[in-house]
Amino acid sequence: MANQQYDFEADFVVVGAGSAGCVMATRLSEDPATRVVLLEAGGEDRNRWIHIPLGYGKTFADASVNWCYEAEPDAGANGRRIFWPRGKVLGGSSSINGMVYIRGQHEDFDLWRQLGNTGWSSTDVLPYFKRAQHQVRGADEFHSTGGPLCVSDTSEHHPICEAFIEGAMQLGYPRNDDFNGARQDGVGYHQTTTRNGKRCSTAVGYLHPVRNRPNLRVVTGALGEKILFEGGRAVGVAFRENGQPRTVRAAREVILCGGAVNSPQLLLLSGVGPQDQLAQFGIPVVHHLPGVGQSLQDHYSAPVKLKCRLPITVNDVMQSSVKKLKVGLQYYLFGTGPLTMAAGPAALFVRTRQELASPDVKISVAPFSSDKLQDGLHPWSGFGLTVYQLRPESRGEIRLKSANPFDPPAMFPNYLATETDRRAIVDGLKIGRRILATPPMQHYITEEYQPGLSVQTDDQLLQHAKNTGGTVFHPTSTCKMGVDPMAVVDPELRVYGIEGLRVVDASIMPTVVSGNTNAATIMIGERAADLVRQPMRMAA
Repeated sequence: MANQQYDFEADFVVVGAGSAGCVMATRLSEDPATRVVLLEAGGEDRNRWIHIPLGYGKTFADASVNWCYEAEPDAGANGRRIFWPRGKVLGGSSSINGMVYIRGQHEDFDLWRQLGNTGWSSTDVLPYFKRAQHQVRGADEFHSTGGPLCVSDTSEHHPICEAFIEGAMQLGYPRNDDFNGARQDGVGYHQTTTRNGKRCSTAVGYLHPVRNRPNLRVVTGALGEKILFEGGRAVGVAFRENGQPRTVRAAREVILCGGAVNSPQLLLLSGVGPQDQLAQFGIPVVHHLPGVGQSLQDHYSAPVKLKCRLPITVNDVMQSSVKKLKVGLQYYLFGTGPLTMAAGPAALFVRTRQELASPDVKISVAPFSSDKLQDGLHPWSGFGLTVYQLRPESRGEIRLKSANPFDPPAMFPNYLATETDRRAIVDGLKIGRRILATPPMQHYITEEYQPGLSVQTDDQLLQHAKNTGGTVFHPTSTCKMGVDPMAVVDPELRVYGIEGLRVVDASIMPTVVSGNTNAATIMIGERAADLVRQPMRMAA
């Protein structure tokens, strides 16, 4: 590729303007002498439903801002194809997610360090969580103010969420008002990535305030086709800008921030991955790296859905033109009301077995219900619990379906493949039902719509999970960091066997964190920015 003609050049080319990509582009362009190009396959984040928190229900299956992937038929889901929404817009999945701010447990990051990843212990990563954050409660040992990502308290304390918290406490679970503090155990409200009643994505918090930097170029509608190499070094990216072929040269590094689906896909399309898979699609091997696309982890959830005794749910609002007008006015006039609601506002982090060192299951409650969110809410008063195991053992893979960058890859989640995973989901459902049986919750329940009281045995509950469960949208680990033969990047996130190439997103997690993945992905971006800048500072 030595004679390749490039359309333009930068020091760093960042591929993907999602949760980590916006962080990387913002931090690297802080040095006015450093030129940064940020490529995003999607468009600008102008869709109004992106910025209204409850609007995630509108963007959940909107192909204009969402890749709308489907996983391959999965045995753990009784052969069903699970819908996998992923952000295809500035801000990536931080523009369409449920806005829950959960970092994971301190033990998660200490495990990363135990696996050989120097610099990634809980003590190491805490400063990066804090650097990212503007905590509306103020600064303390675990939190800080002044960062780009605004983290706010839940403004709406819905009666059903209040009853869930009270019911869990009656069963002896402790109240916890900070799941990101000293411990995760307990029940309480999530904090959210919102500011003054609006979503604070990484596009909003990081990218938009710096878009006018002369050394930062953001290209939307730019689908990466392949990484360009000279010998064993990544030197640029070929992409399509609104259908037209373009190339950009990276004088220093190419940094992949496409997420757990698109980063391994682009590596494979570029000839970096398992050589037998590359040969299957006629892709020349640049470097045989067997771990690319492997080690996939995701959180699988199972629902309990209830019919509500009182017309107080989001379902009721959406069935009434008068109520919709009222909450719309409330939101636009005061920035409050149901439209500010994040996904599952209240939650319990719980140990299903006493001998566990930390919670292994999360149970969240939401004051609305549906069969599938993409199909709309139920036409009756309803709410639901979602139960998922925090640390699944099961691992799947992502593989190419073709050598065409416009074809999505094949996603094999391999849900509920181990006995531990199956046991945890069943035990979590049983704990959820015990909370529902408490007096505070019974005040609101007319019947259990799903799975229904005929489902009682462990085997029946497991079949319910397999028949009706799905992802909670946390795929990770497909370009995992480590020092073992299946690792794709080293502890500085450099791709093994290739110079000038890093991966910086949720795909590098050695194991999925115990909770929602967005906050940890932003932390990864913050830490990676320092890893990239450190040699430059030393040279200066």
